[in-house]
Amino acid sequence: MSIDKDKIKHVAKLARISLDEKKTDSLTKDLSSIFKFIEQLNELDTKKIEPLSSILNEPLRSREDEINDGKIKDQVLENSPKKNEEFFIVPKVVE
Repeated sequence: MSIDKDKIKHVAKLARISLDEKKTDSLTKDLSSIFKFIEQLNELDTKKIEPLSSILNEPLRSREDEINDGKIKDQVLENSPKKNEEFFIVPKVVE
């Protein structure tokens, strides 16, 4: 797929971007080379290649979810300008 100046100008108009002639030439060249590279990638046979979730060759480890308050409630509440025993007191936002 080749990108010409008319397509660049059309997309710039849709995006409401002003481009001068020099920038249009530069974008035409850059986007054309990007699309040529994508076409090369599309020619590769990837049917026998499994998708990766990580570059490491190890399965992902699962862990059990544990509810934990961190045992630092008092330290956290020390940062509050207003508190009521176990909770922060905040100004009412919704009427």
